[in-house]
Amino acid sequence: MLNGKSILITGGTGSFGKKCTEVILSRYKPRKLIIFSRDELKQFEMAQKFPDSKDSPIRYFLGDVRDAERLHRAFHQVDYVIHAAALKQVPAAEYNPFEAVKTNIIGAQNIINAAIDKKVSKVIALSTDKAANPINLYGATKLCSDKLFIAGNVYVGEEHATFSVVRYGNVVGSRGSVIPFFKKERAKGVLPITDTRMTRFWITLEQSVDFVLQSLERMVGGELFIPKLPSMNIMDLAKAVAPECKTEIIGIRPGEKLHEVMIPAEDSRRTLEFDDHYLLAPEFDFFARRFDVSKGKAVKDGFEYSSDSNTVWLTAEQIKEMIDNA
Repeated sequence: MLNGKSILITGGTGSFGKKCTEVILSRYKPRKLIIFSRDELKQFEMAQKFPDSKDSPIRYFLGDVRDAERLHRAFHQVDYVIHAAALKQVPAAEYNPFEAVKTNIIGAQNIINAAIDKKVSKVIALSTDKAANPINLYGATKLCSDKLFIAGNVYVGEEHATFSVVRYGNVVGSRGSVIPFFKKERAKGVLPITDTRMTRFWITLEQSVDFVLQSLERMVGGELFIPKLPSMNIMDLAKAVAPECKTEIIGIRPGEKLHEVMIPAEDSRRTLEFDDHYLLAPEFDFFARRFDVSKGKAVKDGFEYSSDSNTVWLTAEQIKEMIDNA
């Protein structure tokens, strides 16, 4: 699907963006692959691995999703947009709330407007489990972003832009995640644990890229895709990273949940189950003609996809293997 196409990745110098670039270049022959981000140093460093040479489809484009005019320029003759740019650190968003709003919400609307105006074919936006029943500002801004992208399908007018969202859990070893933190603390001999009961959904970076690209291919607009993922307990993660270390309970941080939910019970009535994923159909009735519901199975009323009630769990050994291979 990506052969001969022009693809733009917002937040392209982040963990996801770099892995997505690697996967696209290894599997496809895009006409152009544009890395859109606001940090020139990260672009310079990324260009050492993926140079923007004459024979390469890679192009680096400095800009911020807050800047609508810059997005209009960047989206010229772009076929597909993968929106990965976000302010995602929970404590930073709590302390700088409107900065998160400007990037995660206003930036989302800027992308929608630019995609419609510049006749982009498909936009798929990355979300987070924290957007389901959010209790922190980051989750709230991503929930708002999700709803903006889904509703973007309503007002495309005569244009043919389609918008969908992918929601998944914690990514193994991504920037700012718990694994690099635990590895750093390992030297001290003690790992700080927020709560021994804490659970999370777990996905590798390559799995997340695969799922996003699969969703980009099968999307018709208006869906929210959720992969079926295993859960892990924080104590098993501690054993996987540093089995020799003691643990110290420090309590849950502000804006943090004990367990994560990817499908709230309130959304069960519009949830379809497939072999490897769930799909949340949009609220808007006139979108119904787009979906072939016969290929999915409606879940039971009140179904909730939560990390603590999941049926698939990772052992400490499996977590360690995932970390080693990440």
